[in-house]
Amino acid sequence: MDNHIEHFKLQPLEDAKFIKTSFATYEQNGKNKTWEIVEAHDSVAILIYHKEKNAFILVKQFRPAVYLNNGDGMTIELCAGIVDKDLSLVEIAMEEIEEECGYRVDVECIEKITSFHTSVGFAGSKQMLYFVEVDEHMKVSEGGGVDDEQIEVITLPVSEAKSLIYDESIAKTPGLMFAFMWYFDKMRNEK
Repeated sequence: MDNHIEHFKLQPLEDAKFIKTSFATYEQNGKNKTWEIVEAHDSVAILIYHKEKNAFILVKQFRPAVYLNNGDGMTIELCAGIVDKDLSLVEIAMEEIEEECGYRVDVECIEKITSFHTSVGFAGSKQMLYFVEVDEHMKVSEGGGVDDEQIEVITLPVSEAKSLIYDESIAKTPGLMFAFMWYFDKMRNEK
């Protein structure tokens, strides 16, 4: 994926579409306190396992906030999306799998792993984590997202997943690392 970034600058956020900044005031144990908060959408994320390839289907994409910190901005992530539609969480997960990665799956095939809160120091949004198995018969497109998302679908052999977890040169999410660990624990327990 070509990733040539130019003219990157920060400016005040006006007319935000996906987040809202807030200044919280509260009392804790008799002391007045304040905190800066970003109110953001909840999300879903899906660990996709390709049975025939014995590999995970992941996405690689540019994240401006990561670019600000590492000058590259490319991340390896689970297939994911924000909760901004009047659908169930599992239906949103099903849509994201097809839009981002190109696989059409039935809702019944998507397994809930757990939920957790992300960016707890400033946002605290909730993410629901799912697992699904796919094969080539389920592939309906090349994926890549919608609305010019520029998502690259990547295939990571399961045998390389543990090394990715500890490779600090690759920007990745805690949810991805947790999902891999969940998968390896599940496989160990099924033996």
